[in-house]
Amino acid sequence: MGESNHPIRGEHRYEQKVTSADEHEERPGKSLVTTDHEVIRRWADERGAEPSTVPGSEYEGRPGRLRFDFPGYGGENLEHISWDDWFRTFDERELNFIYQEHKKDGAQSNFFRLENPNDSAT
Repeated sequence: MGESNHPIRGEHRYEQKVTSADEHEERPGKSLVTTDHEVIRRWADERGAEPSTVPGSEYEGRPGRLRFDFPGYGGENLEHISWDDWFRTFDERELNFIYQEHKKDGAQSNFFRLENPNDSAT
């Protein structure tokens, strides 16, 4: 199993759980869920996405709202941060990473969201 500091939590009836970078979607368009750092980083790297945060959302010196800056998608409102800072915050908040590898038509998907199973407003 890859690097993961916390288990996937919450109910995920419609998302396929992924615990290793060797696992992939059952079919295009399938939503996936993971907490595995290697899976998340590989997904972002394949899309040229940089770990980022929303400026002004910091809390006690830690990154606030976690995002990815995708090339060509207007990320000028985002502040790039290190992978270490991104994953430290991700793990401290015990977030789940919900994402797609491909759209239903087979095209690469940039869809993701971060879920806090204890607070649906993440």
